[in-house]
Amino acid sequence: MKTDWIAVDWGTSNLRAWALGDGAILDHAASPEGMGTLSRDDFEPALLRLINGWLPRGKVTDVIACGMVGSRQGWVEAPYRAVPCTPLDHGELMRVPTRDARLSLRIVPGLKQAAPADVMRGEETQIAGALALRPGFDGVLCLPGTHSKWVHVSAGEVVSFQTFMTGEMFSLLSTQSVLRHGMGGEGWDDAAFDLGLSEALSRPDRIGAKLFSLRAEGLLNGLSPIAARARLSGLLIGVELAAAKPFWLGQPVALIGSEGLSRAYARALTAQGAQPAVLSATDCTLAGLAAARNKVTA
Repeated sequence: MKTDWIAVDWGTSNLRAWALGDGAILDHAASPEGMGTLSRDDFEPALLRLINGWLPRGKVTDVIACGMVGSRQGWVEAPYRAVPCTPLDHGELMRVPTRDARLSLRIVPGLKQAAPADVMRGEETQIAGALALRPGFDGVLCLPGTHSKWVHVSAGEVVSFQTFMTGEMFSLLSTQSVLRHGMGGEGWDDAAFDLGLSEALSRPDRIGAKLFSLRAEGLLNGLSPIAARARLSGLLIGVELAAAKPFWLGQPVALIGSEGLSRAYARALTAQGAQPAVLSATDCTLAGLAAARNKVTA
């Protein structure tokens, strides 16, 4: 396999890598060896376990990585860049010393915002990829996930952003709170999601009461576990949309995320009169890492 370079997305829970050559993906691999499971000395062996077969003999291969691998608890800390700024700056990619001479590894730094205080790692690469895929985009990018990001982009720069812990709250409430007793199943209920969304958008101040009503309705009225789960999602996304309204109201919006989450956010935004575009998170990650690598080799 004639690998030109390797793209790496290294999060807290997972490690993903792609071998690229001749402008195409040659291979893809993933492992559960995320940043959260590794000590500093474990990173290089974990990476080599995944990509060793892609490394040509007698050649140094560029590896461009993004995500939590560059955090304070990661392989090497890549200091945050302050907004407003472009999502990438080749001069500030962090070079990582490696024991294996076949590797030339650089990490993309995250972004920071002084007020209100906020940070991101990994999303800056997806933002760069979105701008590469949609040149000239001015508006708002929403990156739903464990910690959802709303990002104002203008003239190729990240102007400001805001993070919401919606995904983490959903996970905690559905698996570790009293609501877990009435949640379950992999199905979905659009009507229940829409109801939760409407309730949260109309009265976000009542979110605490609306959450407990999911438990009470399960006990008294037979609310199904699938409907309860979808309604919880609607409530939490609705509260997020209510708070993020200054970002999305009247602005072009593009979503970057997994298929399921993007579908839910698109449904919620469409109900509010927005017309969001949907971009693949993987496509944006690869396009962003390619942009970072092109800046290095230019």
